[in-house]
Amino acid sequence: MGPLAGVRIIELAGIGPGPLAGMLLGDLGAEVIRVDRTETEPGALALAPQQDVVLRNRRRIAIDLKQPQGLAVLLRLMDGADVLIEGFRPGVAERLGFGPETCHVRNPRLVFARMTGFGQTGPLAPAAGHDLNYISLAGALHGIGRAGDRPVPPLNLVGDYGGGTMFLVVGILAALLERGRSGRGQVVDAAMVDGAAVLMAPFFAWLAAGRWRETRGENLLDGGAPFYDTYATADGRFVSVAALEPKFFAELATRVGLEPEFVARQYDRATWPAMRARLTAIFATRSRAEWSAALEGTDACVAGVRSLSEAASHPHARAREAFVELGGVTQPAPAPRFSRSATERPAPPTPPGAATDQVLEAAGFAPAEIAALREAGAVR
Repeated sequence: MGPLAGVRIIELAGIGPGPLAGMLLGDLGAEVIRVDRTETEPGALALAPQQDVVLRNRRRIAIDLKQPQGLAVLLRLMDGADVLIEGFRPGVAERLGFGPETCHVRNPRLVFARMTGFGQTGPLAPAAGHDLNYISLAGALHGIGRAGDRPVPPLNLVGDYGGGTMFLVVGILAALLERGRSGRGQVVDAAMVDGAAVLMAPFFAWLAAGRWRETRGENLLDGGAPFYDTYATADGRFVSVAALEPKFFAELATRVGLEPEFVARQYDRATWPAMRARLTAIFATRSRAEWSAALEGTDACVAGVRSLSEAASHPHARAREAFVELGGVTQPAPAPRFSRSATERPAPPTPPGAATDQVLEAAGFAPAEIAALREAGAVR
């Protein structure tokens, strides 16, 4: 059933961190009801329902929140919910009639989880933005890229999903835990710019200690160190090398034939250009598969760089059943794992509004009420 069995979450449709949070919470056993719009516009990020992996484990209802009847449906659903996830700009929920004060009058135990880029307060709070903007302001993007080159977008992992989804989920779980003591819900103000900044905490520490240069591509963890980088193999693919500790670097050197003088001077920056040249030449002599077979599973800290379509076929992923196939779509299995509250196989995603009638019936709406709502266009 998963450790969150019995927790009911209302997720208002959005993109990016909110839907992934709903997926994670649903994977852990929560009942997640996604409220879709009654009319949707196709966009660059739109996917066919069966392909939209992050929308698995949902029951989906379509409501027109701009109609009074639609708002009434949402408020009634929230009466029996534990958590609401919304990702509107600050003030929009209040203007539509379901801000935290309104909801807490009806359901004082509700955790009202708000996911935005810049947060609910501050001069940028009402502004539009995306992952790349948030991590720019948090100091994260500046350090990602090669020396002497411009910053490189790290997919949208750092802002949307690291700084957004993960902090939203932590906030929700913390608020639910606190509610167990106080009996009261509260507002969770999760901002991607805040979360991304928190992820940078170790780098702020190293900067203060004089152990981090603000010039990108010159540090231990940003590709500046030749023993923490990627290298091309003979077949045009890549391996990652992460032999940071001296004992692991010594293991790497022994296994690949790197000269002992490099081991003795691993952290001497004066040796790094020559060390990188030697490692580049060494890894170019064999294919990725050959290096993977020789080094993966050893203390040399080397792994083949696998593409999305290759990740699920790795022996380690297969042994742990780290991926599942739903409706012909390969995707990550739920994580983490639990000794008692085992998570179940995810339910595949469904089309928008697919469970409208079922959700309304479960919330106590009579058939005549549902028919009237459909007739008015308040639900679909």
